Amino acid sequence: MNSFADELSRRLDALREQNLFRERRRVDSPQGTRIKIGGKTFLNFSSNDYLGLANHPALKAAASQAVEKFGAGAGASRLICGSLAPFHELEETLAAFKKTEAALTFSTGYAAALGTITALCNKDSIIILDKLVHACIVDAAKLSGAKLRVFAHNDLEDLEAKLNWAANQKKRALIITESIFSMDGDTAPLREIVALKEKYGAWLMVDEAHATGILGQNGRGLADELGVSEKIEIQMGTLGKALGASGGYICGTRALIDLLINGARSFIFSTAPVPAAAAAAKAGIEIAQSAEGEQLRRQLRQRIGQFKSEIKNQDSKILTAIIPLILGDEVKAITAAQRLREQNIFVPAIRFPTVARGAARLRVTLTAAHTAEDVSELCRALKTLDR
Repeated sequence: MNSFADELSRRLDALREQNLFRERRRVDSPQGTRIKIGGKTFLNFSSNDYLGLANHPALKAAASQAVEKFGAGAGASRLICGSLAPFHELEETLAAFKKTEAALTFSTGYAAALGTITALCNKDSIIILDKLVHACIVDAAKLSGAKLRVFAHNDLEDLEAKLNWAANQKKRALIITESIFSMDGDTAPLREIVALKEKYGAWLMVDEAHATGILGQNGRGLADELGVSEKIEIQMGTLGKALGASGGYICGTRALIDLLINGARSFIFSTAPVPAAAAAAKAGIEIAQSAEGEQLRRQLRQRIGQFKSEIKNQDSKILTAIIPLILGDEVKAITAAQRLREQNIFVPAIRFPTVARGAARLRVTLTAAHTAEDVSELCRALKTLDR
């Protein structure tokens, strides 16, 4: 039997041979349209900071004030040493923003999915997932012990077949999807999914991580834009993308939130996030709902439209900030990302297991902080990859 070190070396060598080895790149600058890596400055098209709020003065000021008043750490779980005021203020702001009775925040979006799904489902439950939902949802569904069924991506006929099967089992099903999918940038047919959910008496959980702050009135998300948010039992999202801070959330009825407070293990057994993160997130939500937020969304739409026009990609009915450039082979994706870095442009190569085998890609993400010239520079660089 190999020693521990030998076994780890074998596994790492296997990843390298498959072009799947990953490593961290130290960034010596704030998140923004320009980042410093290894002493060089890169034009950054890798961030989910869609509204450019991560380094916004209002968020930094809110975080700084929270540190001065509440300190650097929360001390323990919110159910152990008390729940600091910034978390309550954030949750009240979130619930008002999403127009729900209540909200609960978690240290990360991953923790929100893990705690919520395992609190709601068990071995007597059925969970029906879109094939492309985020890994945190897949992991949570497996941990819950529920019977799992996966429907083909955005395939309503397949979803209905799975719902019909669940109905024959005499058990309620929980459908889980994203509103904007994180690697493809496409949108879920939420109106039709809601109709199927109601037809079969199922529950619906929607992850709005990549839509919150961007779509809908005041950036409430795709569900709001499509007019179905009130028919979704569990609204999930993150605070670390368009809202510029960090953490995850669940919005819904008071009963749902009370159940999670009492049953979500990733909430109960985790030290609370730092107060500064909660204060910054609250400031991010306030900006998203303001005139400034609307202007930022307008700028983002302009940059997305410009990019799609310049690369002749007009395949989405709703403009999203995630544009995948599918290359297929892992080596091609890695090489393309390297060639862009040689031109001081940072775009990540996305590979298995983040995406399926043979679906490696460059994942371009645009923000409101990018200028028209930034986007044109990227498009010029992308055209050189074909040579």
